[in-house]
Amino acid sequence: MSEAAALPGQPRGGVLSGPATTRAVNVLAPNASAMTLDGTNTWIVAEPDSDLAVVIDPGPLDDGHLRAVIDSAERAGRRIALTLLTHGHPDHAEGAARFAELTRTKVRALDPALRLGDEGLSTGDVITVGGLEMYVVPTPGHTADSLSFHLPADRAVLTGDTILGRGTTVVAHPDGRLGDYLDSLRRLRSLTVDDGVHTVLPGHGPVLDDAQGAVEFYLAHRAHRLAQVETAVEAGHRTAPEVVAQVYADVDRTLWPAAELSVLAQLEYLGEHGLI
Repeated sequence: MSEAAALPGQPRGGVLSGPATTRAVNVLAPNASAMTLDGTNTWIVAEPDSDLAVVIDPGPLDDGHLRAVIDSAERAGRRIALTLLTHGHPDHAEGAARFAELTRTKVRALDPALRLGDEGLSTGDVITVGGLEMYVVPTPGHTADSLSFHLPADRAVLTGDTILGRGTTVVAHPDGRLGDYLDSLRRLRSLTVDDGVHTVLPGHGPVLDDAQGAVEFYLAHRAHRLAQVETAVEAGHRTAPEVVAQVYADVDRTLWPAAELSVLAQLEYLGEHGLI
């Protein structure tokens, strides 16, 4: 077995920008960091024979990037007809209003504060543009407003920050809740088992070609971290910073503030379930 095959979800190597499936193309935003990995993935999704496209997560407020997304669609002979948001974090949504201005599109999101236009997004909604069909999947946990989009024709799911192409995501307490996040992972697992989804198109990092393997890894990772946090608390580490120093000692310290948010969510979950 190769090293690549052994990685959770079987991440693709090579260039991140460009075609990922028959219907999805990524335009990588120039905002790489420890938290955003290589940058935000801005997805252009369209039927192969359609002149209309949907954009998911325009990304940061960077005119160069926003215009690169438009140029990518236009080179393929397409007009952007709709903008969608997986959630409201600035690295995904900050550029949405400017992008809507440039493309004259509406912005649909779960959070009313992020919408431009009358329509939002909710469980069971079907996005239909130019023959394209995508289904809205509620996946709260990273944030309360997190959504994923099921693209059945490509057997793919666009996950925003719920599942990343590399590493694991933050449960952004207090907005994010661990119980919700675990339920969302199980919901995504059901897509892989019952609906044949095999490809993850994440908000950051490479495409994953083993969706079920990625979900199972995330569930196992969360169970392992939760057990570590419970053990740390039993050993007398009561505050989130103390638990982070104990449980995340092998993690880059620049990520400890984010880890602290996840620990706060874990402590809340353990308390709610009477485990600490």
